[in-house]
Amino acid sequence: MSSQGEEVGTPSVGRVLPVRGASEPLTMRQVFVDTVQEVMEHDPRVVVVLAEISRDAFRPSPRVVNVGIREQVMVGVGGGLALSGLRPVVHTYAPFLVERPFEQVKLDFGHQDVGGVLVSIGGSYDDPVWGRTHQAPGDVALFDTLPGWAVRVPGHPREVEPIVREALASDDRVYIRLSLRENAVARPVVEGFTEVRRGARGVVVAVGPMLDPVLAATEGVDVSVLYATTVRPFDAHGLHAAVAGGRADVLLVEPYLAGTSAHLAAESLADVPHRLRSLGVRRETELRAYGTAEDHDSAHDLDVVGIAAEVRRMFG
Repeated sequence: MSSQGEEVGTPSVGRVLPVRGASEPLTMRQVFVDTVQEVMEHDPRVVVVLAEISRDAFRPSPRVVNVGIREQVMVGVGGGLALSGLRPVVHTYAPFLVERPFEQVKLDFGHQDVGGVLVSIGGSYDDPVWGRTHQAPGDVALFDTLPGWAVRVPGHPREVEPIVREALASDDRVYIRLSLRENAVARPVVEGFTEVRRGARGVVVAVGPMLDPVLAATEGVDVSVLYATTVRPFDAHGLHAAVAGGRADVLLVEPYLAGTSAHLAAESLADVPHRLRSLGVRRETELRAYGTAEDHDSAHDLDVVGIAAEVRRMFG
């Protein structure tokens, strides 16, 4: 490993998926909508199921089904369409997609062993003005209780299209977590970690939109920075390779519940003496003041100041 903390641009592992188009759409959600509608034109399997949210974003079509404010029905309809051989895209805010209809996610997709694409917006707290009902920092942790789900967390709008296209082309169960938070620059979309910066004193893993804060917080610190848009399956080989020849100290920085991936990181390094710490939405903190997304970042130490403080504690 280099001791200069240099940035590198090639992925460490994984198959690179092409990032298409030179234009820069405004939001991850708009890229998602545009990509799905384009694929629907030539793939008759694809059908969209909504529960009011984003109903005006999609063009009217017999294959865009709005069930109203009935999220359990939305997921159940998606599961039924999958059983009939179609490729359902089920979409709404994260708490209404994962938490409220969790039984339907578990049974109508998982237990029936059918595939589908669940796409959420809102992240952990993108729209805090709406309060706790629109926040879902525990969504990825919930998917960890179910077998067979891939989880993708883009960090930039241009990373959304290849992720969505790959999900629609497969028969797998895929959860795509979109956000209003984004990095300044799109990175190659891979099926593992991308090594963005190389160093010798440890490894910081940044998931999705956490990359820019991590890069700012680790500026001048001799650590490697790994970037992930694919969080499930977890890239155990990539993490193990990143600590080879250096100190096996790992800091996970995730935009959802703190420690969500800690068990998988620990398993990856089971044969290596290591230290592991996690940053994310605090498990012990219930914020009852709505504030701004930036206020929530600060409260959970997910801003540059908070991440930098943890970097200093771990790596000096």
